[in-house]
Amino acid sequence: MSDKKKDGTDETTRLVGIQDLDPLALFGKNDSNLRLVERSYPVQLTYRDGSLTVRGEPATVDEVSAILSALADLVRKGAILEEHDVHNFIGVSDAHEREESLQIYERPVLFSFDKRTLRVKTLGQARYVAALQKHDIVFAIGPAGTGKTYLAVAAAVHALRARQVERILLVRPAVEAGESLGFLPGDMKEKVDPYLRPLYDALNDLLSFEKIRRFLELGVIEVAPLAYMRGRTLNNAFVILDEAQNTTVGQMKMFLTRLGYGSKAVITGDVTQIDLGVEHASGLVEIQSILHGVRGIEFIYLTERDVVRHHLVREIIRAFDEHEKVNEIKRGNGGR
Repeated sequence: MSDKKKDGTDETTRLVGIQDLDPLALFGKNDSNLRLVERSYPVQLTYRDGSLTVRGEPATVDEVSAILSALADLVRKGAILEEHDVHNFIGVSDAHEREESLQIYERPVLFSFDKRTLRVKTLGQARYVAALQKHDIVFAIGPAGTGKTYLAVAAAVHALRARQVERILLVRPAVEAGESLGFLPGDMKEKVDPYLRPLYDALNDLLSFEKIRRFLELGVIEVAPLAYMRGRTLNNAFVILDEAQNTTVGQMKMFLTRLGYGSKAVITGDVTQIDLGVEHASGLVEIQSILHGVRGIEFIYLTERDVVRHHLVREIIRAFDEHEKVNEIKRGNGGR
């Protein structure tokens, strides 16, 4: 049904049938899922007699109706909708991409560990995990909260337990302390542990404390600053370089040329969070053009759509991106 709004623009309504569903499963607690859709699109949603009515401009109504139908299909398949599930479909106007997003929920558990099982939560994460399974060297570039490091550690632990590799190395540049760390008190472990803590956190979420302790003592798992990789050859290892945006081009080359037979490497980072001085180019930025087109190496780009933290984190990232674009335009215009 179509009519005219007071300002002369077209308005239409469409019914989305959900008679076979428990409305709470689709709407969320206190209708939180519906409110999220209404905050994201200029539409009005009302529920009556087993149907959702979507009211707004025709093109928007079409898009929102498709999203609600997709979410209803998820509920029919037994999914318990969470906020990030709704976010996965918001803004997806392409039917093929929406179908791909639906398939995420039909895939089996990716990894099983002592403490939990893991499934991907976004389309970007699904593409990332597929790349990890297919390629020996994978670069994952994207904002905080997209699971870059966590999924890399999960893939490494899975490969170790499946005996595809013999050890795991988790590496970070300690750029905040100048890589030398010489001015800090305490022994080397005390100096570098604060910079490596996020890697330990990922391990602790997947394995028991006793297993982690034993693996660390035996050298099966090693967590170390990037500088410790110089001069080594790493065979039959799964190596993760985290926060790679803070490597120089020389450090990136050094790291990549450590790989030996039977090894895999995952390099993660966020090119909007570079802490290097202006005199150094980021190795993660430069490597994208250096290795472009090299077979066996895959670059995966995650976006704010793949953020699985608090929903406002997505909005914060988007706002900072827009702010940076405005600043770039100003710089291009001579600061005017």
